[in-house]
Amino acid sequence: MKITFTRTALALLIVGMAVTGCSKKQRSQKTGLVYNDRSNGGYMRFRQTHPSPGPGLVPIEGGTFVMGGSADQDITFDYNNVRRRVTVPSFYMDETEVSNQDWLDYLHWINITFPDDREMYYNATPDTLVWRRPLSYNEPYVDNYLRHPAFQDYPVVGVTWEQAQEYCVWRTDRTNENILREGGYLANWKDNAARKGKEPFNTDIYTNNQYRGEGIDGKKMMPDLNPNAQAGQGGKAVRPVRMEDGIIKQGYRLPSEAEWEYAALSLVGNTEFENINDGKIYPWNGMGVRSPKKSTRGLMLANFKRGAGDNAGVGGYLNDKADITAPVRSYEPNDFGLYNMAGNVNEWVADTYRQMSFEDFEDFNPFRGNEFTNKRMADPAKGVYAKDKYGRPIKDAAKTNRKMKYSEFIATQQGGVTQNSTGDVQAPASTDTTGIRTNTVPAAIAGKPYNNDFRGYVDTVDAKLYGTTTLVNNRSKVYKGGSWNDMAYWLNPATRRFMDQDNSSAEVGFRCAMTMVGAPEINPQGKPHIRVKKPSR
Repeated sequence: MKITFTRTALALLIVGMAVTGCSKKQRSQKTGLVYNDRSNGGYMRFRQTHPSPGPGLVPIEGGTFVMGGSADQDITFDYNNVRRRVTVPSFYMDETEVSNQDWLDYLHWINITFPDDREMYYNATPDTLVWRRPLSYNEPYVDNYLRHPAFQDYPVVGVTWEQAQEYCVWRTDRTNENILREGGYLANWKDNAARKGKEPFNTDIYTNNQYRGEGIDGKKMMPDLNPNAQAGQGGKAVRPVRMEDGIIKQGYRLPSEAEWEYAALSLVGNTEFENINDGKIYPWNGMGVRSPKKSTRGLMLANFKRGAGDNAGVGGYLNDKADITAPVRSYEPNDFGLYNMAGNVNEWVADTYRQMSFEDFEDFNPFRGNEFTNKRMADPAKGVYAKDKYGRPIKDAAKTNRKMKYSEFIATQQGGVTQNSTGDVQAPASTDTTGIRTNTVPAAIAGKPYNNDFRGYVDTVDAKLYGTTTLVNNRSKVYKGGSWNDMAYWLNPATRRFMDQDNSSAEVGFRCAMTMVGAPEINPQGKPHIRVKKPSR
């Protein structure tokens, strides 16, 4: 017998199937406990998600490439970019360089948040004196480049490596704060008056449940399924957003040198079925620096210096349309969609410079510059972080390369351990009632000396000579990409130079990156996959 469904019946059937499907609650694969049920203790399982990038970022699908491989010559004879095959994990990177407007947003926030702290504002202001030259009239740039609206979309310069790092921290906090306020997890922006006099938002402090209270808590906070949680004013137990919720973003940071070079080279545009059809010397295809397209034939593909005394071309037909820097979205983006990965301004990366880094670092996610830190605890028993005057967690040098026992952890937080002459960590000696020393045995974390600073790892020279007999030391940071005042050689992604981390230049800016969490594949559609079986309910 043939049965014909009406639209209403079909709709009811679909709704019924959906309700039936929803009634099957997820259970632990190992204990059988139902997740997200307050009655059994509130064990949490969060929706697995692949988070979107933070504002301003584009995804970069990682992979293997030959670092230093795009350099066809070494005209400086530095021998500092020896070819090395490495793997770069997928990550996010700023579509453009950080602009003057972006930096003015940063300065404005400091001004309204800490109006009486002139030191903080002064330290965050770029050095506009980098434009001065003894035999060049650049004073108009000193006065106008950072703040005049005509330059608002131009890359910020005069920024040190240290200032760039501080900007990344600030940007992380402002991005997450905006997400939480617009989502109702924190008080919305219109309730600004209620937040006056309170510490500014910090991601680490917030996720540690130390940013709570009237004028801070939002109307749509996450439900707290912990049976020990106390109900709030609305009669429901609520909590702040956690990292497990997948709502807040990973921190902005400077890209590593390997990430920057990989993103600039963008070989993804020349790849098919894991075969790279053609290499590159620049972020674009071809051997030259001029456009081959009919409509733009002969025009420069980046902002650089063609030769001595030629920064722009001939009046009436300016070739690269710039004399100093150019707006951050000038010229064509590379195959990853990134603008100005060659020319305009050099860009700081996170790495500490060593001439032979390529021979020393790991082949997966290579990086030199680690200084491992831990957040200082104000109350270890309660897990409360100590904060500085700006409401950020205080970070101390890491004391060990492994997780300590709880007793050791408490001892280190209370200053109860010391290092002897060999670098061993020892518990404090004490005496009993007879005056005999009792705990003279080294603590469990004793052993080989631990140094949290790995910037000079496996260096073969005496560290005391750095900065005395050479220009290289642990404060030397890499910058890459070439600038408006550099010759075409420096546009090659493999070239690398260095400068002290508290120095700045009119030719150096930066862009931010962010770690990608989860699966590395960006666009899995249309590609073969071995099926991954999902756990049964």
